[in-house]
Amino acid sequence: MSLIRLTIGRGLLDTAVVVAFDGWIDSGSAATAAADHLATGGEDAGGFEDDLIFDYRSRRPTLEIVDGRPTDLTWPQLSLKRRRFGDRDLLILTGPEPDYRWRQLADDVVTMASQLGVQEWISLGAIPAAVPHTRPVPILGTESRPGLLRGGIEAGPAGLLRVPSAAVSVLDLAIARAGIATVGYYAQVPHYISGSYPAASMELLRAVGHHVAGELDLATLDAEARQLRARLDGATALDDDTRSYVERLEAMVDEARLPSGDELISDIERFLRDRGTESGQRP
Repeated sequence: MSLIRLTIGRGLLDTAVVVAFDGWIDSGSAATAAADHLATGGEDAGGFEDDLIFDYRSRRPTLEIVDGRPTDLTWPQLSLKRRRFGDRDLLILTGPEPDYRWRQLADDVVTMASQLGVQEWISLGAIPAAVPHTRPVPILGTESRPGLLRGGIEAGPAGLLRVPSAAVSVLDLAIARAGIATVGYYAQVPHYISGSYPAASMELLRAVGHHVAGELDLATLDAEARQLRARLDGATALDDDTRSYVERLEAMVDEARLPSGDELISDIERFLRDRGTESGQRP
């Protein structure tokens, strides 16, 4: 049984798929916020066998209780929306990262891509990094073959990089092996950011915009990013140690020194360790 139930048929035009899941590769919720922004106003294109892919003990449904009476449950689920941008159909797949059946889901999305004539697969992610909030958000790129990335973004970092895989990368690799062009855009989010980071969502959407050739309204995200920047600047100014640390990060960026693979791994490991500590798990 397929994990995907499509509600749209053939006949899509020059179809591209944008994918983002939450999890460790969604630092600052930047990738899923970008995907949700893209999906706003889109039509439902399909559903998933959520009972087979989620562990409800780790992703418990949310119960609403009104005046002492249980009234509703909201279950974790993946979303597949369709929107038209210019002359292209865009499918946006987003939601919680599945707990189970990654291999079967990869096989099923390859089948889906074949049925719908998907031409391009765009993965979005966000990773913690030693970058300051006072500089433009850096974007790392991946591509299934040279020349696919847009907007001046380059593939990297150079050399071999081994990190814990995310489900979005499992799907990306399966799609690429099926012969469909794939790219990935991964925003580097300051590792001292604990909440959402709309500035990174904006940069990811700009990267997608180079592919879909459609005008994206970023006004809401821009306002949120400006508000957060003002709060971070205020907090930094009040603490000498924080200010000095941010200045050191600024110097690294101004020297145009790209992070090495070892530095990225160190940032990711610290991020995962902190997440485990916050959730009461052993680091």
